[in-house]
Amino acid sequence: MKKIALSKAFIAIFTILILFANLSFAAYSDVQMTVESEPECRIYITDNSYFEKKLISKDLENKEVTIQLSVVNNEIPDKPTGELVIVLDNSLSMTEKTPQGVQRLEAIHSAAKKLITSFLTNNNQLKIGIVRFSTNDENDGTIEDAAKVSDLSNDSSALSAAIDTIPHDGDATDLDAGLTLGNQLFSGDTKQKYMLVLTDGVPNVAIGYDGMIFSQDATDKTVAKLKSIENSGIKLFTMLTGIDEESAYPYPGCPRTYAQIIQQTFGTQENPTAGKFYYITDDQIEKTITETISEDLAPIYKTLTNIKVVDYFPQYIIDNFDFSYVTEATHGEISAQVDTSNNSITWTIPKLEAGETATVQYKLKLKEGFDPEILDELLNTNDHVDLTYDDFDGKPTEKSSDISPQLKLTEPATPAPITPEPVAPSIPKTESPIILPKAGKVITTLALITVSGISLFSLIKYIKYKDIK
Repeated sequence: MKKIALSKAFIAIFTILILFANLSFAAYSDVQMTVESEPECRIYITDNSYFEKKLISKDLENKEVTIQLSVVNNEIPDKPTGELVIVLDNSLSMTEKTPQGVQRLEAIHSAAKKLITSFLTNNNQLKIGIVRFSTNDENDGTIEDAAKVSDLSNDSSALSAAIDTIPHDGDATDLDAGLTLGNQLFSGDTKQKYMLVLTDGVPNVAIGYDGMIFSQDATDKTVAKLKSIENSGIKLFTMLTGIDEESAYPYPGCPRTYAQIIQQTFGTQENPTAGKFYYITDDQIEKTITETISEDLAPIYKTLTNIKVVDYFPQYIIDNFDFSYVTEATHGEISAQVDTSNNSITWTIPKLEAGETATVQYKLKLKEGFDPEILDELLNTNDHVDLTYDDFDGKPTEKSSDISPQLKLTEPATPAPITPEPVAPSIPKTESPIILPKAGKVITTLALITVSGISLFSLIKYIKYKDIK
């Protein structure tokens, strides 16, 4: 008898659990999700560039939607206009190999050709000329220490081919001559003038110098020419590389080290003698020429910086929907999960160049244990989004929007009982079909109460039986 009573109790409890499970499953499976509206949230940065949040896909059968965040920089990067003269060192030291195993001239020439191609592609508003400099054994300390490699041209292929013909046989470095001849290449037809100097040694000879290599006179004449170039309205950019031992002296008895000559001639990167000065190691050649100098030559590149997107969710979305990423952010970094302190995710993008688009996608899926209170309510997927960024002039900007796709959850109504049609007296009357109540309705609740009561009664009887025994 004890075993029978115990079995009855367990059966009753098991029945209750099954009923609860069926009730929950039926409620989730019956609910229907619809997208009531799917407006695109767009915050304009310019007429062409913007932030956008939109619903891009929906799987209503599985009760989930996918939302995409995008930052679009549709600007066209500006390229320099006017005239650019590139002044290249062709002294013998340029044939030395870098730690990367290539000749220094190969590294500098390759980067210079990439710069030329980048600037002249789809740009007929710029012309480029090329000058080389070192020393001439027969006319040392004259303008003949420099030579023209190419007149002003916008033919990038011809300019690249001209660079490949440059000899590297000069013993010393007469930057003064290179600057002087380079200045003569400008046509005078434009106010936009640029000069780019690429060298691997300190200037130790100058036009009309005192005949002493590495002398203070050669330094002073070079400094005077650098300042003269800048004062004439030419934007000057000088890159120096290849100095391995700054503390060494050029020759025994020389009163100045390489480091002292460099500073007296070019100044420092923070406080240059003229224009901009880039003092680098050989492994930085390509990056400096193709990126740093390129951007400095054409500073208006329509680049967005310090972008931050903060997307906020309503509490009912956090409580009733599972959040997960569909794709990773193509640029920058984004929160691994929702910050429950303010119900948000944060996406930071340090830099977005002209022509680039950053995207990320996430999914919202209804939880099985959702709160029925949200049924028949309009549900905004997002509360609002805040966008901050530095514009093309570096000015911090803040914007916001509360436009959001809207969802709705509903349960189908219980169908009305079917009334049977009248039948002839001779035909036996057929009973109406029984309409089963849907889970979550009053009848289901009463059934649950009834079964629970029976189970409780069985447990009480079992306890009394055990006490009697």
